[in-house]
Amino acid sequence: MHMADALISTPVALAAGAAATTLLGIAGYKVNKQKGENSRIVPLMGVLGAFIFAAQMINFTIPGTGSSGHIIGGVLLAAFLGPWAAFLTLSSVLIIQCLVFADGGLLALGCNILNMGAMSTLVAYPLIFRPLTSHKAPGALRLMIASVLACLVGIELGACCVTLETELSGITALPTSTFLAVMTGIHLAIGLGEGLATGAILCFVLRTRPDLLATDRIRSTSSGRRSMKNVLIGFGIATIALGGGLAFFASEYPDGLEWSIQKLTGSTELAATHADSITTSLESVQKATSVMPDYDSSFSGILGALMVIILVWSITSLLTAGRRRRLSSEG
Repeated sequence: MHMADALISTPVALAAGAAATTLLGIAGYKVNKQKGENSRIVPLMGVLGAFIFAAQMINFTIPGTGSSGHIIGGVLLAAFLGPWAAFLTLSSVLIIQCLVFADGGLLALGCNILNMGAMSTLVAYPLIFRPLTSHKAPGALRLMIASVLACLVGIELGACCVTLETELSGITALPTSTFLAVMTGIHLAIGLGEGLATGAILCFVLRTRPDLLATDRIRSTSSGRRSMKNVLIGFGIATIALGGGLAFFASEYPDGLEWSIQKLTGSTELAATHADSITTSLESVQKATSVMPDYDSSFSGILGALMVIILVWSITSLLTAGRRRRLSSEG
């Protein structure tokens, strides 16, 4: 669902960018506060962000459509980290995908953060997943139902946002009602696939390590630290397997957004019809930073996952430094 710049006008992109930046600022404040309460949050953010990056590289085929989809991972991240840390982590994934791999336009980055990040972590998770799993001991069935419904709502809201942003931009000839119908239809199937995958992972965690869910905390003991180390190693191994091997088996069909555009125009891509100083400058920046466009390296999955870890830890380190300066000045 990564939007290209050809769908977005500069005013819409700037508005979305301002909204995304505001939410990222709030997320940084929330995570900084949460880090003081739970020392495990930063390593989990880094490793889970890397895992989601690798998982997003694996497009699964939607039978009978000629389309494919990949998980967004917002609900899964929020189930482990809480909504704001999940939003910051998923945004880091989207930033690396955009700057290094040219996946989604730089002008449209704010839209992509809102559509995929905010809709899943800040809307679908707190409004759908969390109420359905607020029971003291939610069973596997309840967890699966909550995962499927939350993923469906999150991805459908994202599809609606793509259509709305395209309509407000007014730079394409895509018919709004038809575009909306095609987008929500194909993403319904994609959301179901993500929901089942998310539910399966969380049900496994519920049986083996229920303390990893966002509502719980690991005790500050040596056994707890050793246990967390094993968790991080496990997700690290899974990330390497996804990014280094299984990504080769990803579907070659266009994703839901590309497929929807193809249904209406006959091509998966739209030619850019507008160019101003901002658009041109951002295109130049993205060309300079995208050293592995379209994931054209066999090591893209592993390298991208490492970059996500570095970016997440850099952001949280900056937040911590700012907090320490404030505390020292207050002292």
